[in-house]
Amino acid sequence: MSRPEPPPGPGRDAGEPHYGRYVGALGIAILVFITINTIVTKPNGATGIPPGQAAAPFAVPLVQSTLNGAADVATRPDEGAAGRVPACKLRRADILNICQLYEHNPVVLALFVDAGSCPGVLSDLQTLSREFPAVRFAGVAIKGDRGGLRTLMRSRGLSIPIGIDSDGALAVLYKTASCPQLSFIYPGGIIESGALLRRVSLPELRRRVRRLVADSRAHASATEAAPATRTGG
Repeated sequence: MSRPEPPPGPGRDAGEPHYGRYVGALGIAILVFITINTIVTKPNGATGIPPGQAAAPFAVPLVQSTLNGAADVATRPDEGAAGRVPACKLRRADILNICQLYEHNPVVLALFVDAGSCPGVLSDLQTLSREFPAVRFAGVAIKGDRGGLRTLMRSRGLSIPIGIDSDGALAVLYKTASCPQLSFIYPGGIIESGALLRRVSLPELRRRVRRLVADSRAHASATEAAPATRTGG
């Protein structure tokens, strides 16, 4: 009997370039915009994924791992340049998988670029991760230098998972045009509230996380109490 192949890591097929080139080019344009916005610290009207909609699935390499490859953002098998395997199915120790994070817990996800004051929010998330053990905190760098990101993690004492999106696909999917951008996600993957589009004070962020926890309980109770949809006649 042949030995099964190991699960594929994040990455998109080089033989199907059209989608990848579009996302890559748009991701670069957004990255430039985000970087400029970060440096001048002016809001620009970005809103992120609206509340009540599903968080876009993705799997990316962890910064501290040796895994390389573009973000897998596929929602079905063999989705061309988006990925060969649905992103939610990529579960490995060297991968940050948003579906795995929100499977049983609320999530606070920071998308950031390593420029200006933007990465400062990661220290806030690290602090709050100790106060809210039931919440999963994570960050994803939009492009960036992996060596520099590892240095950033060491200098800030970060133990929360940090991934890297090497071609900027998440900037497109999460409607990102400011830095940092924080998304608040219910267990199960629905966006709880509007994204934070700038770094706020730690007490204000703590209040948002506390609200996420409370809303997650209410959301779970409402979901459980909802009557099952009847089928047939």
